[in-house]
Amino acid sequence: MPAEFSSRAALEVHQLAQLRALLAALVPANAFHSEKIAAAGLGTEPASLGEFTARMPFTTKAELIADQLAHPPFGTNLTFPLACYTRFNQTSGTSGEPLRWLDTPENWDWMLDNWRIVFRAAGAPPGTRVFFAFSFGPFLGFWTAYEAAARAGLFCIPGGGLGSEARLRMIFENRATILCCTPTYALRLGETARATGLEMRDSPVRTIIVAGEPGGSIPAVRAQIKQLWPGARVFDHHGMTEVGPVTFECPEKPGTLAVIESSYFAEIVEPASGRAVAEGEVGELVLTTLGRTGSPLLRYRTGDLVRGIFVTTFSQPAPLLGLEGGILGRVDDMVIVRGVNIYPGALEQIIRKQTGVAEFQVEVRDENSMAELRVLVEPREDCADTTALARTLETELKAALALRIPVRPVAPGTLPRFEMKSKRWVRLP
Repeated sequence: MPAEFSSRAALEVHQLAQLRALLAALVPANAFHSEKIAAAGLGTEPASLGEFTARMPFTTKAELIADQLAHPPFGTNLTFPLACYTRFNQTSGTSGEPLRWLDTPENWDWMLDNWRIVFRAAGAPPGTRVFFAFSFGPFLGFWTAYEAAARAGLFCIPGGGLGSEARLRMIFENRATILCCTPTYALRLGETARATGLEMRDSPVRTIIVAGEPGGSIPAVRAQIKQLWPGARVFDHHGMTEVGPVTFECPEKPGTLAVIESSYFAEIVEPASGRAVAEGEVGELVLTTLGRTGSPLLRYRTGDLVRGIFVTTFSQPAPLLGLEGGILGRVDDMVIVRGVNIYPGALEQIIRKQTGVAEFQVEVRDENSMAELRVLVEPREDCADTTALARTLETELKAALALRIPVRPVAPGTLPRFEMKSKRWVRLP
């Protein structure tokens, strides 16, 4: 369970103590952050969290990439000599140059402890059989999830290097009750089961822990996963290679992610101005990693759009920061079409409500210096009228967005399928 605090004030006392210890370790050892801390006139003993946020500038991904390009291959955000680091991971690079990230054994243990909170919240006691439906590349999340599960006494079944049919057989044969994968891949496995005639009502899976993309908190995506996996619930989680495992779905409020605030100091700010937003307003999530001393981040702009509320979870007295609706979108993913702000998650919610949709792709094209969209929809094989499906979607999109967005059906099996982060938005020349 998350560390218990009697009140928000007690939690903030803990966060300030952790922050001071972190700053003391960074100055002067960590060249990247020491220079920024000195320029801010902050020192290592801020009087309050408020002073820290008032003085310390944000850290951006662009800064980190520039630092690694200037000081290859790992940059200067390292607090200890290179010999102290035993883990290498790398971001996907879907929004630019990939980042290389190193961790010490102590930092790795800190992340595993956070993942164990996720598994407890998901209801995974020792002995639970967990199937990990992904290949083990340089992405951090899968490695930490697997190792944390093993340390928590869970029965870990790796699914790397297998096709979807083989993974389904392993899940059934080994009676795995928890499945870990991306939301997109949960849909893909369900689709494969349907195509091969596998009776999913016999599936042993009772919980699907999803991460890696926002779909786990999109109601229509959750509903579609549940339809394909009868008897299973969807449990969302999110994290990043640069910061580690950050949230778990609040058991008392499904669809809301609770931040592990004993490990992270979180802020939500207005993307343009950087000012804090009020509770319930949408803003960008900013994180400070309080326990990842070897490769820390101070006030890191994650690029994730969230709506912050306070939630009480695990019956502990101090409410935690909750992200209502999970990750709502990315700051850099928003597309303005004829004056209307469109986020990928909002569009996916509309599309996934149509049960006849197997997969989709959104084409973005600039016409006369303005963005225009077109949606390609791949219907399920049992969809009787693909033209009617496309027309219905056009009507739903116009009703929700006040825009006419053309929808074109394509043949089954035409659009790509994804195991890792999906890439459904394609920008055309």
